[in-house]
Amino acid sequence: MAHREQVITAVDAVISRMRALGATLPAGDGVAVFNRVYLAVTEAVDRCVDTGGFADAQAAITLDVRFAERYLAAVDAAADERRPPACWRPLFQFRRHPGVRPLQFALAGINAHIGHDLALAVVDACRTLGCEPAALEDEFDRVGDLLVSLEERIREDLMPGPDLLQIADPLTHLLGSWSLERARDAAWTAARALWALRGLPDVAEEFTDRLDAAVGLAGRMLLTPLPD
Repeated sequence: MAHREQVITAVDAVISRMRALGATLPAGDGVAVFNRVYLAVTEAVDRCVDTGGFADAQAAITLDVRFAERYLAAVDAAADERRPPACWRPLFQFRRHPGVRPLQFALAGINAHIGHDLALAVVDACRTLGCEPAALEDEFDRVGDLLVSLEERIREDLMPGPDLLQIADPLTHLLGSWSLERARDAAWTAARALWALRGLPDVAEEFTDRLDAAVGLAGRMLLTPLPD
């Protein structure tokens, strides 16, 4: 019971941290745009836990907290003028670019967090809980379902008006090249691979570095400045 209370407190701390971060950033800042999206996701997971939406609440909370910690560590690195992981660098580099639309900022952050951080968070959670990735698969899928539903809302809220959504519009073309569901599937495969490689730290580190670089490249493309 004490451990569960500590983990729940950690969720509250993560939410408080994201709210405080949002209060310090201009609304149009690219990190602020993603932070609002991610705060909504974290609050949705918290409500789902409270209403019994997870079969194993402790596992869900642990995964949620370990996941959020990776984003917040990237924020801290950028604030301290250290290099965040490659997957996050495009968002921090282009966060104030006038040619990047809010939806691009949101999806670039989601790309970094799902494409890179989620796999590592699964491994972190397995180590914390002393379990195999398979034990977290239900919680992983449930969180993924929440992300997909929120992505649909994000696109509705941040997508420009229908007059700009012609099939040849650059934004339509750009956003059609990325899929949260495919990214989530790839994250699960990467998590299982990293867990299998835990006895080979050099290989695991190389795998993680390559994953980080590939996700960063996708993020850079998602943040391609577009004409008005």
